[in-house]
Amino acid sequence: MTQTSNPSTSAAVAQRPPLSLEFFPPKTPEGAAKLQQARQALYALKPEFCSVTYGAGGSTQEGTFNTVRAILAEGVDAASHFSCVGATQERVREQLAELQAMGVKRLVALRGDLPSGYGAGGAFHYASDLVAFIRAETGDHFHIEVAAYPEVHPQAKSPASDLQAFATKVRAGANSAITQYFYNADAYFRFVEELDALGLDVPSVPIVPGIMPITSSSQLMRFSDACGAEIPRWIRLRLQSFGDDTASIKAFGHEVVTSLCEQLLAGGAPAIHFYTMNQSAPTLAICRDLGWLQG
Repeated sequence: MTQTSNPSTSAAVAQRPPLSLEFFPPKTPEGAAKLQQARQALYALKPEFCSVTYGAGGSTQEGTFNTVRAILAEGVDAASHFSCVGATQERVREQLAELQAMGVKRLVALRGDLPSGYGAGGAFHYASDLVAFIRAETGDHFHIEVAAYPEVHPQAKSPASDLQAFATKVRAGANSAITQYFYNADAYFRFVEELDALGLDVPSVPIVPGIMPITSSSQLMRFSDACGAEIPRWIRLRLQSFGDDTASIKAFGHEVVTSLCEQLLAGGAPAIHFYTMNQSAPTLAICRDLGWLQG
């Protein structure tokens, strides 16, 4: 059947910002099959790259690397999360060589969280240490993404020290950053302004907002409590008022996140990174309503 595209929609698709997607490595064959289906659906967005998360202390390394291989085999650029806490230089060197052999050109360099009961050993204490080591070992082979925290890292001594920590990662060789998810656009814009005031050339090191679709009130509360992301009071109260009404939670969450994307792009955000939670429907619905996806 021949489809006739809407000229205005086609123009919007052509003008959409660069998009990227994050997945986590599945733990079961059923999860792997569901993730493959979700990826295939999301490839309609033509993402710049897809990133794959990495567990505490590298606990999911095999799953991460296998998922990265699958994405590369599907013809899409893949970025492996790469955490360093507790690692030796030799181990990191081996992993970098493995990633290079796989054809990976992009990394998300993180300090990472220690598994429970694990000591604070290892050659790397900060993500900036890892970034500097990757540059020393591999030159410009990898495009290095780092994390950014518009609402301040939960373990930071102060907002000022958090800004300095980010600046250190950039000066160590980071190419760009992806933020922790947030629902207050002003926090993102203030973060960018403060980095400008520090003398960082922000346009040359794009700070891409990380976007978490809202599909479950309890899941969002749990994630946010664990990672320090703020849920604005008005959003929290509305979500709580819906109780177990899943349809209303999803409809409200869709409205909130779609509006957030519009605000960020209107204010100059260079791209959008979606934390998909291995689901395709919420991200696709947001992008469709923003005019970034036909059909």
